[in-house]
Order: sequence, then C-alpha cells, then structure tokens
Amino acid sequence: MTDSSPARPVVLDVWCDLQCPDCHAALDDIRALCERYRDRLDVHLRHFPLEKNKHAYAAAQAAEEAVDQGKGWPYVEAVLARTAELAAAGEPLLLEVAAELGLDAEEFDTALIDGRHLLIVDADQAEGKAIGVTGTPTYVIDGERFDGGKSQEGLRERIEEIVDRLLA
Repeated sequence: MTDSSPARPVVLDVWCDLQCPDCHAALDDIRALCERYRDRLDVHLRHFPLEKNKHAYAAAQAAEEAVDQGKGWPYVEAVLARTAELAAAGEPLLLEVAAELGLDAEEFDTALIDGRHLLIVDADQAEGKAIGVTGTPTYVIDGERFDGGKSQEGLRERIEEIVDRLLA
C-alpha cells in the first residue's frame, strides 16, 4: 500500500531585515519560488534586524503582530516596498501600513509598546547569529546558507536545484 499523503514541504528560512533594500529586492525571487513550488515549499520569514537600520527591530515586532492578525506576508511585502520611507518615518509608517491593510493599527501600537513579540524577534536573531548569519537577506535550506546581501545573482537557481533534489 502506498502512502497518498503529500510529502512534507521543503523549508526555506529567509533571514530578513524589514528596513533592508536588499530584502525588498529579494521578494521577486521569493515570490517566484512560492509560485513554482506552491505547497511543496514552506518559506519561513526569520527576523534579523540589523543595528544600522534603527526601525528594523520595531518592524520585526510589527510583522509578528500582522501574523497574529492574519496578514503576515502582505504586511511584510508592504513594509519592504517602503524601506526608504520607513528609514525616514519610523514607527508611524508601521502603523500606517497596518491600517492600509485593514489591520487593527491600535493593537499594533499596543504590541510595540508592550513588547509581546520581543521573544520571537530575539530568538530568531540569536539563532541567526548562531548559524553564521551576518547580513540580510540570508537563505538557509537543507543546511546550506546563502548570503543574498552580497549578491542575489544565481541564488534562486541554486535554491531551485536544492528544492528539486529534495522533492525528487
């Protein structure tokens, strides 16, 4: 008897700073990978706010609040599309994006004040440091790490090769 249940999806961790222009540029590759593999690839956003980006830590917390409110990826994409604006405007932009997506911006504000998502962000950052993440975006799949902050060139193809191998 054969098992007709689908195989577990391949996991791609993407270490990201929501104020990072390189992470915004990486969205096209991430979308293409999701489109190609659909439910066979599980992309996990992992937070790695860089010290040089003073609003990235708050943005990571806000992204977790968006997950709690059911719109994690749309929120992440909307914030990444406005990295320069985030650098200038800071936390008010995070609340504005929440409101634009129909999320409870007041709850976002409360979450940023009470720090309810700090542990998730801190744990992601600590794990990233432990495995050698130094910049964003960084991809980790099947134990291999790729630094997209240095160059996105050829990364999607390398990731596709690994996913194809794992799914074969």
